[in-house]
Amino acid sequence: MTDHHIGMIVPSSNLTMETELPRMLAAREQAIPEDRFVFHAARARMQHVTPEQLQAMNAQAVRAATELADARPDVVATACLVAIMAQGPGFHCTAEDDITGALRAEGSDAPVISSAGALLSGLAALDARRVAIVTPYMKPLTAAVVAYLEDAGIEVVDSLSLEVPDNLAVARLDPADLREHYKKLDLTAADALVLSCCVQMPSLPVVQAVQDEVGIPVLSAATATTFRILSELGLSTHVPGAGALLCGDVRDPGAVTRVA
Repeated sequence: MTDHHIGMIVPSSNLTMETELPRMLAAREQAIPEDRFVFHAARARMQHVTPEQLQAMNAQAVRAATELADARPDVVATACLVAIMAQGPGFHCTAEDDITGALRAEGSDAPVISSAGALLSGLAALDARRVAIVTPYMKPLTAAVVAYLEDAGIEVVDSLSLEVPDNLAVARLDPADLREHYKKLDLTAADALVLSCCVQMPSLPVVQAVQDEVGIPVLSAATATTFRILSELGLSTHVPGAGALLCGDVRDPGAVTRVA
């Protein structure tokens, strides 16, 4: 067996990233027992999903990465999609570069991914150019996410904002409710549905069920992040019951040369 060490930079109030990623990879361990996963988290302060707190949290990423470097992770994921997307189109590249620089300064050669960049990679891997999204954000932040995706060449055909500003309250949302929320979206022209465009809003228990209902690929910020983690580790991207992106047959265009 091989232990793979995963470093995560998470908002201080995030509960879901450290729940859904381990659950997905534990399910993978049942199917592919030779790989095991160990998680190491560093926190960046953020309580409310406001532009000011998101920007302040981003400023803590280098400090958090420096702390994670001491654990010598095999990959590092920074996990707050809206904190990056709210800074303007393409900012995931800047954020990933800053974290990479901090790791390299401490002697760590771990690859770096962001949940924002992972969502773009996941949509590209699915060849999804038109999407519908569900977010927990206030409408202005959802608009920033839509603009970010559209700048990257992805048309957002419809979006739904649940308008929950408190980040802990977002973590307490019942994922079962997403089975009704998504029905408010017009999916007629959508290639894929992003059921949770946020790593804090729980969705894993219903991703596969909603996909079975709608008949198009369903993914989330968390499933996309898991896809990129496995790709960067050079491992099969098979996670049972986690939607089309993690079926094991989808190839990551950004890491295709590393995937066995």
